[in-house]
Amino acid sequence: MNKVSVLAVAILLASTTFAQRAPEKKIDKSLITDKMQHLGKDLMTPEKLWEIGRVSAEGLSADGKYVVYGVSQYSFGENKSEKNLFVAPVAGGAAVQFTEGQGGESVVEITNDGQVIYLYKGQLWQKPLQGGTARQLTNMEGGLENVKLSPDKKHILFSRSVLIQKNHSVDKYSDLTKSNVYIYDDLDYRHWDSFNDGRFSHPFVASYENGTIGEPLDILKDKPFYSPQAPFGGADDFAWSPDSKAVLYVCKKKVGKEYAQSTNTDIYRYDLANGTTTNLTEGMNGYDTAPTYSPDGQRLSWLSMKTDGYEADKVDIVVFDKVSSQRLNLTGHWDGTVNSFIWSKDNRRLYFTAPVKGTVQLFEVEVPVNFKNRALPKLRQISEGQFDISGIVGETNGGLVVTSTTMTRATELYLYDLKKNTRTAITTVNDKIYNSLAETKVEGRYTKASDGQDLFSWVIYPPDFDPTKKYPTLLFCQGGPQSATTLGYSFRWNFQLMASQGYIVILPNRRGMPGWGTKWNEDISKDWGGQAIRDYLSAIDDFSKESYVDKSRVGAIGASYGGYSVFMLAGVHENRFKTFISHCGLFDMTSWYGTTEELFFANHDLGGPYWDKANAKTYNEFNPIKHVDKWNTPIMIMQGGKDYRVPIGQGLEAFQAAQLKNIKSRLVYMPDENHWVLSGHNAQVWQREFFGWLKETL
Repeated sequence: MNKVSVLAVAILLASTTFAQRAPEKKIDKSLITDKMQHLGKDLMTPEKLWEIGRVSAEGLSADGKYVVYGVSQYSFGENKSEKNLFVAPVAGGAAVQFTEGQGGESVVEITNDGQVIYLYKGQLWQKPLQGGTARQLTNMEGGLENVKLSPDKKHILFSRSVLIQKNHSVDKYSDLTKSNVYIYDDLDYRHWDSFNDGRFSHPFVASYENGTIGEPLDILKDKPFYSPQAPFGGADDFAWSPDSKAVLYVCKKKVGKEYAQSTNTDIYRYDLANGTTTNLTEGMNGYDTAPTYSPDGQRLSWLSMKTDGYEADKVDIVVFDKVSSQRLNLTGHWDGTVNSFIWSKDNRRLYFTAPVKGTVQLFEVEVPVNFKNRALPKLRQISEGQFDISGIVGETNGGLVVTSTTMTRATELYLYDLKKNTRTAITTVNDKIYNSLAETKVEGRYTKASDGQDLFSWVIYPPDFDPTKKYPTLLFCQGGPQSATTLGYSFRWNFQLMASQGYIVILPNRRGMPGWGTKWNEDISKDWGGQAIRDYLSAIDDFSKESYVDKSRVGAIGASYGGYSVFMLAGVHENRFKTFISHCGLFDMTSWYGTTEELFFANHDLGGPYWDKANAKTYNEFNPIKHVDKWNTPIMIMQGGKDYRVPIGQGLEAFQAAQLKNIKSRLVYMPDENHWVLSGHNAQVWQREFFGWLKETL
């Protein structure tokens, strides 16, 4: 149930070398492990996990010699993260801290003459890349968000929230200032983790001269539309035309029920001179996002899905050529889906990332010189290895600066040499921590699914794994359901942490996951409780044949669709599992359809509403609540109070059913969390309850 961008959606981390390290806290070892060290090395613990610096790529200098990145460091005492910027030479060498202010900075642009323009506390600041004194550029009331400066630096594009509809009582009735009531006549009344108070994020454009901003103009002119997209859109939803005469913005121009049931975002061009708006993606019915011009300004590219209402459709790169007025899908002939892309400096190709066989790798596709020649563009995979290339920062001499992870290493920046096909670390923010930790081995494994298809799984083993011993094992059920299980690094579902507590963890790439062809990805729609669940059972049955798996101590865990999978497995597992943990899982498909907010997702993946008899299988055979009569295994249920994707009733219904059946069960209710767990202290509670439950029941 996550967007591609979201899904994008991740927090990135910081160095104990450059940022203040969070103080070591005492934890209840009885809930984790009795051994804080393993053969002289530390074991990963929940608190140590939150000491890891979270690295974010911010930008590359024009000459490709320096990269600016952010490092966020969590403070247990303040229960918040602090982000600062750093500069590192791409070719290797010591990094330098660039900012020190309390509040978090993010780069807007690195100019050709080496000036870093960044946002800090809602205002623009400027500082030389090589160091010096920072200068505040703007002082605009209300602050700035999602800033893009025009190429000629004479205009500024940014977003701000605008009151359009008086949905909240204090806006509708000015004399009732202490009221707190929401009034709606249509859908889209809440999204992700907040109710619609009638305020919409809009793009604004204004003149700009040396920090002075003219009177801002609302491009959407008081319309009830979101741009950037809600809830996860950002500056990538905006672009300037190369001549600075127009701005591009992404928007879904629908309201109410249409908005809740559609994914049809379009890319619009707004001309500054005459105020006219043109839909550049007219007739393209799915998500159209990330508008990006080629370096020479002759071609516009973007990410595109075909199908309205299908949020996990194949993502392609589409390019429009200004000279020929031709539009070309560069990746339509390829059996894969794109995550993100950048242009090469010579305008001849695009580099992109995409999931493939349990990883995320680099690819390139050539851009034809003549768009009227309909030959299929040449496309090839560049990188290969046991790592994810999670993003591309930019091109430098002979290579690409990328972000990369493994299942046991959080995000760092790397130089990927395109000739040697090597990945060399630029940042080593977390080396000190990881070098002190006992290693947890990660291996790939194939088995046969129940329909004869090859089924791949990642398996992560405890430190100093001994095949002559027996280990408790966890089956991890991925969410999405069309989200990839690759070598990404999570700060909640952290498999290095789980393995460090003595568990083997197996992560099947079951039906529905990208990276195995579009058919494999699509096969889960309208079949949630079918082949994907059988894939999980096939994977755990095969793995349980290994002598080192303690078949009497096997558990299943997961969130979102993974939580749904846990609820389904609880009713069909036939005593394979000894315990279950479900976080924000879908328990009753009927009540879920009636309360979730993004109805386009439910309509596509479930087939539509519960009152349509054509969807009877979804709401009966594939509905966990219909299998509760067979529940007989301890289960822990975790639920966020502000989760409107999988609302609170799902977790409460499941817990109540387990309790009334006298099944050992526990509810972990987090009133301030949404579909995720974002607070550091709440995350610690989550981890302690997670491992405490496993110790009690497995």
